[in-house]
Amino acid sequence: MRLRQAREEIARYCHRFRADGLVVGTAGNLSIRVGDLVAITPSGLDYDAMTPELVCLVGYPDGEPVEAPLAPASELPLHLAALRATGAAAVVHTHSTAATAVASVAGLVELPNIHYYVALFGGRVRITEYARFGTRELAGTVAAALKDRTGCLLGNHGAVAVGRDLAQAYDKALQLEWMCEVFLRASRYGTPRLLPDEEIAAVARLMAGYGQRPPPTTSR
Repeated sequence: MRLRQAREEIARYCHRFRADGLVVGTAGNLSIRVGDLVAITPSGLDYDAMTPELVCLVGYPDGEPVEAPLAPASELPLHLAALRATGAAAVVHTHSTAATAVASVAGLVELPNIHYYVALFGGRVRITEYARFGTRELAGTVAAALKDRTGCLLGNHGAVAVGRDLAQAYDKALQLEWMCEVFLRASRYGTPRLLPDEEIAAVARLMAGYGQRPPPTTSR
């Protein structure tokens, strides 16, 4: 089985998807690019039933099936567009509640600077115009919204986050959902206090390279 590690990783995160509140039903999808192949979740499969063998492999960037026991996710064009636009290696598309709510507010074109975590996304998170799922139109709006960004909100639809690997993209999806929830809660009590773009830029510089990993263990 080609890309076994990537397919195992996608199956593992699929088993978290609903419990983490990022999707309902079989909505949303995950993908990982490795060279000229993309591993992506199949369309309409219960996440609890996901196994590495059921994760689809398609070509990059044409999307042609390579090893696909089931039909690939209907949002395959979105994933390919996000990978091309950002150079990322993984994409997470969610239908989380807070993100979808913020993306459905009339007249709102971006998630404002409600928290310095906006810096993790390269600046204010853009909200696309509504486009029907699975269409090239939606893929095009996502590519535009991800310019110099690592996440965006899809009008009346959900959210997209990208990363250097699936772990980072998934964490960004969780962080984006949290920021949207903070914005919605703050808005209940009045006009939210927002941070200036200069502060977000300063935080971005401080966060560059932020994070540590435990040292490798040595066996005796």
